[in-house]
Amino acid sequence: MEEEKFDYAAAMKELEDIAQQVEKPETGIEDIDRYMERSKLLVEKCRGYLRDASIKIESL
Repeated sequence: MEEEKFDYAAAMKELEDIAQQVEKPETGIEDIDRYMERSKLLVEKCRGYLRDASIKIESL
């Protein structure tokens, strides 16, 4: 099975959307908790992507 290619731009957009949702007063605590868990995963993936890109650039 082929691994799904990571889309950095889409992840950043999703993080921006999550930030907007969390700032809304009507967003419940349970939703905020779910958004925070998703954000944590996305940030980890973005950091890994940037780390890999940096390594590739340094090796050129």
